[in-house]
Amino acid sequence: MNEEARSLISHRLRRAHEAIDEAKILFDADHLNTYVNRLYYACFYAASALLLTKDLSTAKHGRLRALFHQEFVKPGLLPVKLGKHFDRLFDNRQKGDYEDFVQFKTEEVSGWLDDTSSFVDGVEILIKNSFLGP
Repeated sequence: MNEEARSLISHRLRRAHEAIDEAKILFDADHLNTYVNRLYYACFYAASALLLTKDLSTAKHGRLRALFHQEFVKPGLLPVKLGKHFDRLFDNRQKGDYEDFVQFKTEEVSGWLDDTSSFVDGVEILIKNSFLGP
């Protein structure tokens, strides 16, 4: 892996952590639609960083999710529950961003922050392992 790829991976992981920090602020302010958006993007940034370890990249959200599942969830490198969480956030981010009158309930989405943190942590472990590899 070249230095440019390592730098981009680190940048995207920083963006993932920033999105989690932003989500916390939005949750506390009861801006739940944007909270869900930031949680989704935390996973998106982390997943895109992980794909770079295999020299894969795409800006298309659906393609990124498909590659993520194909390369990391199906082979068992990440738990299925993390893949399902990413999918749930994608679906709900779409609803919150593009559909009218969507209002998430606090009790429905409060646990998603912990799930997103687990997602990013799991991705970071795989990335660190790839840095230690050949």
